[in-house]
Amino acid sequence: MAPDTIVLVHGFWVTPRSWEDWITHYEQKGFKVVAPAYPGFEVEVEALNADPHIIEKLTAHDIIDHLIDVVSALPTPPIIMGHSAGGAFTQVLIDRGYGTSAVALNSAPTEGVLVTPLTQIKSTFPVLKSPANRHKAVPLTLEQWTYAFTNTFTPEESRRLYERYAVPASGGILWDSVLANFIPGPQEIAVDYHNAARAPLLFISGSEDHIMPPSVQRSNAKHYKADTVTEIREYPGYSHLLPAQDGWREIADYALDWALRHAR
Repeated sequence: MAPDTIVLVHGFWVTPRSWEDWITHYEQKGFKVVAPAYPGFEVEVEALNADPHIIEKLTAHDIIDHLIDVVSALPTPPIIMGHSAGGAFTQVLIDRGYGTSAVALNSAPTEGVLVTPLTQIKSTFPVLKSPANRHKAVPLTLEQWTYAFTNTFTPEESRRLYERYAVPASGGILWDSVLANFIPGPQEIAVDYHNAARAPLLFISGSEDHIMPPSVQRSNAKHYKADTVTEIREYPGYSHLLPAQDGWREIADYALDWALRHAR
């Protein structure tokens, strides 16, 4: 039986609101759509910006445990889609046996992916410029948001989406992800690249993405060594906030069609 539920996992600097168009689109196709918030992110964007203290305390472990609770409580195994950091969390979920198939859009890398383009360094510099930010919730200015998320959007649309979606990100999680490849022992955002039982995975990448460029997706995909379905599709002209860019319906439909065809 084909999956009837889609789980949409958001990334950093945004909330589930960033999936609002995709939620409506998939619901109109008859699917149950679940877009879980990170722990404490259940409030509106405006409330998180007014009081971001919950973001300061957030850990990757908290997020992963919460996502597992959400997915494991569903009556049927879902298709899982994640954007940005949500793409990395999606990889962790399917590595642990959840989901029938998965799509990672402009995904953050899992542990062991060492490609770090200059545009990625510039995009994350507001957090990584100071170790003190490990204990802070770090916002982006409109200029920083435009460079990292919406560099192919009009200035008016970039500002509108900044005001509607943007929240601070956890400096601790971002710093830990950078240090993960230098700290001995298992890390939180890590997967078994030899896991042959993992659900099929599609990477979707925007060619103009500054924060998670296509080279990151290609390297991440190449790390998977098991005989499992792992594919990449690149969309020319798309930046990081691909789910909100003109033409997103075509991408959403392709992602869903691929996930249904490969579901198991």
